[in-house]
Amino acid sequence: MAVPKRKLSRSRTRHRKAQWLRTAAPTTANCKRCKAPVRPHTVCGTCGAYGGRTVLEVE
Repeated sequence: MAVPKRKLSRSRTRHRKAQWLRTAAPTTANCKRCKAPVRPHTVCGTCGAYGGRTVLEVE
């Protein structure tokens, strides 16, 4: 396993960690059936549809 030859400075480490917060917010799509905002590739929480068909029974 590779081992670092020198210790990373505090500023270099913090610069790398600061970039983690700059990631974009998760995207949203619209449900095909009820047009509610939904995260991609997930079942709609309001109508229970996924891929244009009902997968869950929502009360």
